[in-house]
Amino acid sequence: MKTDVLIIGAGGAGLSAAIAAKEAGVDVLVLTKEYPTRSQTCMAQGGINAALGNVSEDSVEEHIQNTLKSAHGLANEEAVRYMCSEAPATIAWLDSIGVCFSRTTDAKIAQRRLGGASAPRACYAQDYTGLKILHTLYEEALKHDVEIKNEKVLLELLKDSNDVVCGALMLDIRSGQKESYFAKSVVLASGGYSRIYDKNSTNSVKSTGDGIAVAARAGAKLLDMEFVQFHPTGLKNSSILISESARGEGGYLLNSKGERFTNELAPRDEVSRAIDAAIKKGEDVFLDIRHLGEEFIDEGLPQERKLAKLYANVDPVYDLIPIKPVAHYTMGGIEMDNNSQSSLEGLYACGECSNHRVHGANRLGGNSLLEIVVFGREAGVNAAQRAQKMDAHASASSQDDFLAQEFTKELDFYALREELGNVLYEKVGIVRRESELEEALAFVKECQQNLPKMGAKDNALRYNTNLIEFLEFRNMLDVSEAVITGALKRKESVGAHFLAEE
Repeated sequence: MKTDVLIIGAGGAGLSAAIAAKEAGVDVLVLTKEYPTRSQTCMAQGGINAALGNVSEDSVEEHIQNTLKSAHGLANEEAVRYMCSEAPATIAWLDSIGVCFSRTTDAKIAQRRLGGASAPRACYAQDYTGLKILHTLYEEALKHDVEIKNEKVLLELLKDSNDVVCGALMLDIRSGQKESYFAKSVVLASGGYSRIYDKNSTNSVKSTGDGIAVAARAGAKLLDMEFVQFHPTGLKNSSILISESARGEGGYLLNSKGERFTNELAPRDEVSRAIDAAIKKGEDVFLDIRHLGEEFIDEGLPQERKLAKLYANVDPVYDLIPIKPVAHYTMGGIEMDNNSQSSLEGLYACGECSNHRVHGANRLGGNSLLEIVVFGREAGVNAAQRAQKMDAHASASSQDDFLAQEFTKELDFYALREELGNVLYEKVGIVRRESELEEALAFVKECQQNLPKMGAKDNALRYNTNLIEFLEFRNMLDVSEAVITGALKRKESVGAHFLAEE
């Protein structure tokens, strides 16, 4: 099948890119592993940053400086300035297409303060912000007649004889057949990779870094893969996210003695390390929002109450919420230029799989939703412009087929996937040591070498989830190697990469 712009991924970034490309006047096709409204975007609860000044005085410049500070000097100031300057117009556009933001008493878009912000800057829709944005973008894409094909797994990128990306090889989950899609421009919007930490992550089981792994195998450059953000408040036993909005609205962090022990609204890397240190001292750590009152919680934080009751069996109106830091967001990804294009000609990217150098070593809370819309739309426009300049589609060169090899199936990759998550959480987590990083890398490389001894035991063609999960595990290993290698190369502690003495 042929199209002008092929977009892989249908979360907030992919849909933003699709709408922008369609508005630019080209044919657009979106392929997605998950159904669009199940993407990771729906888990972004707290808000989307923009210096509107609706609640208190604020400025774009303050937003820029807060972002640069959180990034620990490793962000590209030009990219940060672009993103923050585009934020007010981005909120206006989202508002115009129907995102149901919460409102102040004078009908302005409500804003709350998140960690690392100098003012209440996060525009929100209760604590369902990402969900509301995602559903609205999906409806807008349908209005624009964007074609979306679900249950398509990315296998490899297709390149022509000049090493230019010209499409993608996909596996159709329903039929089990491989399918080739050709395009004049390809946009990856396939999400992040924090599920490499397995059950120690807030993310969907599908956040396995597929696009990043596939792009790297095709020759794309990756950047800052070692920077993994651990969210301070995952539920202790399930890793379900309790939004930063709970602290933004005045929640406390308490130890077993009932003492507040850190600044709840410091950048996430600082708060996570403080909680981790308390836990390693034998303390239990809790989030306390009881003092906010039932009426306030039900109005402003209804999802947090539901999640705590459902997954921790506590009611935060009356009880403390047991929490721990868990892998939440990945700052690293495919290196982007100022046009949202990768080092491979014809390949663009946006969202969490990309690295536009706006987050550096630590993402500012509220900037992820902003990034996916701002750079999603930029990627869509630039991919469309490239497609409009091309006369015809290129032909793909032949490439190796991973699935064509023999798999003995003597090793259980599910057990190794769980072990991988634990190894990464313990040795490539909040606090890292060089010797432990080396141990983790040895484990990953051994798993990679043993892939032929694994494989899918289910031979069915239709809906072979066993095969899909094996392919995901391969990608998780490639991404894990990049994370650990990057961590070993970075010798200084900065942001989400914190080195301890041996």
